Amino acid sequence: MSFIKEFLEFLKVRKKYWLFPIIIVLVLFGGLIVLTQGSAVAPFIYTIF
Repeated sequence: MSFIKEFLEFLKVRKKYWLFPIIIVLVLFGGLIVLTQGSAVAPFIYTIF
């Protein structure tokens, strides 16, 4: 958790606000892959991409 806090502080200090949408999208895709990896919905999710 300290890494995330430090990274957010870095983004605020360096005014790299344009990175927030990229990070959010990456986290959402990562969560989608983790959640669907062992479920019956996985084949349907993979056909979307």
